[in-house]
Amino acid sequence: MTTTTLACQCGQFHVEVTDDPFITAECHCTSCRTAAQRLSVLPPAYPLTAPNGGVPYVLYRKDRVRFPDGTANLAEFRLSDSAPTRRVLTTCCNTPVFTEFEAAHWLSLFAGLWPAAQRPAMQIRTQTGDVPEGTKLDDSLPAGGMVTAGFYAKLLAAWIAMGFRVPKVEVGKKVSA
Repeated sequence: MTTTTLACQCGQFHVEVTDDPFITAECHCTSCRTAAQRLSVLPPAYPLTAPNGGVPYVLYRKDRVRFPDGTANLAEFRLSDSAPTRRVLTTCCNTPVFTEFEAAHWLSLFAGLWPAAQRPAMQIRTQTGDVPEGTKLDDSLPAGGMVTAGFYAKLLAAWIAMGFRVPKVEVGKKVSA
């Protein structure tokens, strides 16, 4: 088993991931793009999107993600009080850490946590039907119905491998942007 340790920009928070992600994806849904836009204005303003507006994520099963220190520095951001999806960032330096869907068995870690030279390459694009009018996506990543079906199959396979468990990630603070 290989463990990779990643840190927030100021080094007060660390996350450890074991082995490889089960997939990497550039998400183009309205929710991810809107949240990225709102979070990217928090000082010191980390860019969260690819040049085409998609948000690159590295997806790991929750049982392969560990937070050895700095969890007191985590805060959640939701687009609304009733939003089922939360984005989690550090309060020490506003580093975006992950996106989590309610009752999910995986974490979508922001690809920007990895140094550029070590960042896993994106494999697919998701939710391209939400791309704003006038946005051009190149053909460098597969997208569309069959890709989405394969994406959901990988999510299901990861959940089966976890014994259908859904570990909780406790975050005690909230932030607005």
